[in-house]
Order: sequence, then C-alpha cells, then structure tokens
Amino acid sequence: MMNNKKVVVLAILILFSFKMVAQPNVHNQSTVYEWPKDSLVNSKLDKWQDKKFGMIIHWGLYSVPGIIESWSLCSESWIERDSTVSYDNYKKWYWDLSKSFNPVKFNPEQWAQAAHDAGMRYVVFTTKHHDGFAMFDTKQTEFSIAKGPFKNNPRADVAKYVFDAFRKKDFMIGAYFSKPDWHSEYYWWSKYATPDRNNNYDINKFPWRWNKFKEYTYNQISELMHNYGSIDILWLDGGWVRPLESVNDEVRSWGANIPSWSQNIDMKHIAEMARSAQPGLLMVDRTVHGPYENYQTPEQKIPSVKLDHPWESCMTLGDAWGFVPNDNYKSSFKVIHSLIEIVSKGGSLLLGVGPSSQGVIPDEAVKHLKKIGFWMNKNGEAIYNTRTVSDYHNGNVWFTQKKDGSKLFALLCLDEGNVVPEYVEWNGNIPKREVR
Repeated sequence: MMNNKKVVVLAILILFSFKMVAQPNVHNQSTVYEWPKDSLVNSKLDKWQDKKFGMIIHWGLYSVPGIIESWSLCSESWIERDSTVSYDNYKKWYWDLSKSFNPVKFNPEQWAQAAHDAGMRYVVFTTKHHDGFAMFDTKQTEFSIAKGPFKNNPRADVAKYVFDAFRKKDFMIGAYFSKPDWHSEYYWWSKYATPDRNNNYDINKFPWRWNKFKEYTYNQISELMHNYGSIDILWLDGGWVRPLESVNDEVRSWGANIPSWSQNIDMKHIAEMARSAQPGLLMVDRTVHGPYENYQTPEQKIPSVKLDHPWESCMTLGDAWGFVPNDNYKSSFKVIHSLIEIVSKGGSLLLGVGPSSQGVIPDEAVKHLKKIGFWMNKNGEAIYNTRTVSDYHNGNVWFTQKKDGSKLFALLCLDEGNVVPEYVEWNGNIPKREVR
C-alpha cells in the first residue's frame, strides 16, 4: 500500500507466536533443494502447492494409553519413563498394547468431515510409525491393526477406509511411512541392546540382516502403493535412516549417536517401484535432500524467510501429535496466523490431529477446527491457489497473490485484544487498481 495512504481492512487476525517443545527428534528443513526432473511429479507438485492446508493424522498403539507416539520405546537421554519399570518390561508392555487396541468406534468419515470443515485440502495418514505397528493390512508382519482384536471388523484394514473417506471429500492423499521399524528384528535385533533410534547392529558385519530389512521395507511400501488406490504423497519419516555420506550436522543435532555404517535402504529402487504404481507420486524423504525430497518439511517451526522452493511446516493442533487426554489445543487465531505466515513465505501448513484409541477425533479438537474453517470460508481466496510476492510482509501485514498474479491480498495480524481498526497502512506493494 502506498505510504501515508489508508484503506479499509478486509480481515483482521490476532498475532501470536508458536511455542515448541525443544526435542532432539524435531526435523528441520534440509539446507539444499533439488527440483524434480519428472514432468508428472512437477505437475503434481504444482497442484499440491495450490492446496496450502492439510491434516496429518497420528494414530497407533500410543493412542491406547494416550502417550507420546513411539518415542517412549527409545533409550535416549531426553526420554522420560517410569524409573521403577525395567526397560525390557516397558518394551513388552508397549508391544502388548497391540492385544488391546480395538477401535470399535473407528470413524474416518468424522475425520474427513472435520478436516473439510477446517478448510483443509490434503491429508497425510500414519500407515506405520517408528514403533513398527502397521495401520494397514500388511503381509510382512503380524504386528498390524488388521491382525489384532480389530481383525474381524469389516474395516480392519483401516488405511483403506481412511483414504476412501478423504477421497470422497476430494482431498489429495498422503501415506506417512516410518523408514525405521523398532519392532522388526531386522532393525532392532534382540541379540543386542537398543541404545537409541538407530539400528543396533553393525550392518557391515551382518549384511544379510540389513538386506532383509531393505526387502521388508520395500515390500511394505509396495503394498501401500499397489493396494490402496490413488496415492499422491509418500511421506517418509525417520531421516536418520539414510546413506552415511548424507549424514550432516542437522542429523547429528538430533541427539542420537550416529553409527559408523550406512543405513541405506536404496531409495532409488523404492522410488522406481512407487512411481511405476503411482505416476507423478510426490516423495518426501524428510531431511535427506536430493531427488526423493520433493518438498521440505520443517517441524514445529516456520522458516525465518520466504523460500522459493516447495515446503511445508508440520505442526500440532495440541501439544502432541497423537491423542493424549486433555490436550492443550492452540486457538484458532494461533493456527490461522501460522497459516498466513507460512503461505506468505511460500509454504503449506500440515496440522497434526490425533484420534482416540476408539477411532474418533476429540470433540474439543473438532471445535477448534470448525473455528479455523469459519475464517477459511470467508478468506480462503487469499490462501488457496496463491503464490508469494517479493515483498511478502511489512510489519504485521502479510501478502499473497493469485497464482496468475491477477490479484494481491493483504492480511493484517493484530495483537490479541486490539480493536479492529477502520484503516490500515503499509509500505510497498502499491495497488495497480481499485482496492477493496
């Protein structure tokens, strides 16, 4: 807006800053980005960049006791557990949760409706987290939702019904998959202790065992790519599973010891198979920059500056990724402000929600999502199908523009409690025509 000129404000929001728990497992974005060479991938990437707002759903064994997802199994210094319980007994207790996980109220239609009502346009569902418990019907292990107490339910293959419910709302579909698998004897071998998140044996001494893990991983991803309809995104977590030559300071900062051997699972082989089954598939090999990280994924944070390549901030609606009782949900104002800053800087927001062990999203979370959706319904034109501008913010005003450059949007963020002003001023981004 021209200096010393004023214009009526279209939409006002409340300023905030996200607080994140400093945990060593938080993923920052890679420092290097490589644009895809496949035209189908680039086309889908452009389509994904139009969506701007998605839901990531963490659901698994950890929802039964309502604890942090998977990480309590890991023996690292930042993990807190009951000191009166031995580590081996704790692992047995955790694995045995598979015997009681029976989500008889499983309602993926409720999830899809809540995401739709929030104004979201794509979904990422945890088909398997680090604990190795499969939320799909895999033939590679019995450690699966489809093999336990829920096996006789018509919807035992839960991933299928989650993806179907979101497809009916016209969402892009993403499958989260953890590369490490702490339940697999090919990753955490019971012959040795499990000191941290890494595999616990020397791959160079036991190549057969590592090759079996590579085969196991390939086969599970193949099942997801071939048996669950159209998949748009393969969202791979566990960035410490990578070729040794790609280990960098960011990986070392996670707080785990880096083994002297490569945890190479042959991503080229996996990608060829996956894209043969799903042409144009977006692959997100988190923090492992290169041809299989089609967009970057800073976790629980927003980059300090605008980025000119595709990226996504993944953040939680509450304090946890999965379900925990009485979670502390962020206000709709906080989430909307985060979304505005992210989109103005060229990214997308992937917001984390955790269904309960019964298979429903808590009512309180649904209420927060509806409030976000109310704003999105009024102002979504300034978010969806937009791209960045050179001067993407001035003070507490953030800017986006339509993908074709035909319209400029200004979004003003006010401190909480401030009265909505009649006029607003900013420097730069001089309008070329009438301003509404």
